[in-house]
Amino acid sequence: MPQPNYEIFALRYAHFADRTQGSNLMFPDDHSAPMPLDFFIWVVRGEGRTIVLDTGFDAAAAARRNRQWIRSPLDALRGIGVDPATVQDVVLSHMHWDHAGHWAEFPSATFHLQDAEMAYCTGRCMCHEILRRPFDVEHVTQAVRATFAAKVSYHAGTAEIAPGISLHLVGGHSGGLQIMRVPTARGWVVLASDATHFWYNIRNRSPFVLVHNVAALLDGYVTCETLADGPDHIIPGHDPEVLRRFPAVDGDPNTVRLDLPPIA
Repeated sequence: MPQPNYEIFALRYAHFADRTQGSNLMFPDDHSAPMPLDFFIWVVRGEGRTIVLDTGFDAAAAARRNRQWIRSPLDALRGIGVDPATVQDVVLSHMHWDHAGHWAEFPSATFHLQDAEMAYCTGRCMCHEILRRPFDVEHVTQAVRATFAAKVSYHAGTAEIAPGISLHLVGGHSGGLQIMRVPTARGWVVLASDATHFWYNIRNRSPFVLVHNVAALLDGYVTCETLADGPDHIIPGHDPEVLRRFPAVDGDPNTVRLDLPPIA
């Protein structure tokens, strides 16, 4: 049977300009060098399926956390013809506030989450303010409610969720962060999410400052490299370079195709 090929879209919905290497990296080369973050969700489409990776946050959360709001992630989905209400599968790379909102807006979806991530964000680690700071208690509460409603599919490590599409537990940045491997016309692409915030992190072995387990984070870089067909096939979670390096969709500079070769 031939290997399936999927389209992959990166949809930017917010931005954080006021960041430098000094605020982003454990061991910056230049503390004052600008290093802004973009915020994305991702869509994998093909073989009669549409899978959403991460669901983002809303305008109220952007205001609370001082992020520049560009558009609703839900509107970004509609812009490429995806109705959130009909999506069957939503993968949450992890439960941090900027990746795990909008549960109610996906009423038809099964949410895919690692056992380790749910244990982390509902366990004793959340007794420490600095560890719970990246989470939103309402998102975690919604995850619990969705679990009781049989709307969450939990995974303990590697899992194939569609023909050729697999999830892989790497941890590191959060207690149970997972990445997604997708077959495309240009080869195996790894949607790394926050396993590497920037290409700079993985290529320089320079970790992002927010980390649950440094050793697991570094091992996660190796896992990404093992699963992907090359450095440009690993897609970081917050790198503005993604929009510059891949072709835009219908002239929208905030939506690019990752299954196509880089243009720069």
